[in-house]
Amino acid sequence: MKIIIDEFIDSLKARQASANTLASYERDIVQFSNYFESQGKKIFDLTKDDMQDYINHLIASGRSNSTISRSTASIKALYKYLVSKKLAEVNIADSVEAPKVDRKEPMILTSSEIEKLLEQPDLSELKGQRDKAMLEILYATGIRVTELISLRVEDVNLSGGYIKVKKKNSERHIPLGALALKCLKEYMDKVRPLLIKTEEEKTLFINTNGQKMTRQGYWKILKQYKEQANIDKDITPHTIRHSFAVHMLQNGAELKTVQELLGHTDVASTMMYTQMLNLDDNK
Repeated sequence: MKIIIDEFIDSLKARQASANTLASYERDIVQFSNYFESQGKKIFDLTKDDMQDYINHLIASGRSNSTISRSTASIKALYKYLVSKKLAEVNIADSVEAPKVDRKEPMILTSSEIEKLLEQPDLSELKGQRDKAMLEILYATGIRVTELISLRVEDVNLSGGYIKVKKKNSERHIPLGALALKCLKEYMDKVRPLLIKTEEEKTLFINTNGQKMTRQGYWKILKQYKEQANIDKDITPHTIRHSFAVHMLQNGAELKTVQELLGHTDVASTMMYTQMLNLDDNK
């Protein structure tokens, strides 16, 4: 059985699935296989009733709805592969009744809370000027934190007033507002040269040790400024991206424009923000 699972995981690798996705799929499928092997059953011979039995087992074990939903998706993908290889007759995970996943609305900062957050960096310090540039760019563009920390010097076009965000085989050019552009130029001219340890370093945002900024490093920065600004919300590194999207729509931007700026391949991912346009800025 291990050989089949390994071959399936290899097929996902060939489609450039992420490391996290591969690990999740493998973990889900191994648990699924072990459950039935303990009963003397092979996955090639299972039925849809067996699949529903497994779902009931996960529920009884106290697994969350999101975990069960993910596990079902992993098994469905496995059986699609088995059917294509003629190792199974049907996809037993098709039409199975898995618990619905409750989707939480993303946390949004009001315009006044964003202003407070952006006011927190101490511009008398190199770190503060760097942080100000990072926060301004995030709010001006709505890019993901991973996209921000992956930016390289060559991805910045100061004369054109935009940044290039690369993802696999795609690239999108995102315009910067006047303030974000000003903060970025000052950071690149006056701050970054003092932070880098070597001219070979081409990453745009550098930590105080002269190394590439990490996601964890950014999260600490955001948490610090959130507390300084007395923002009583449990925000995450994605909060500024969500806030950007809602505020853009509130100010009359077209849904298609916001979709392109965020880099969503499916407009349905962007449409969730339209349900949040009645946000009260006084809350």
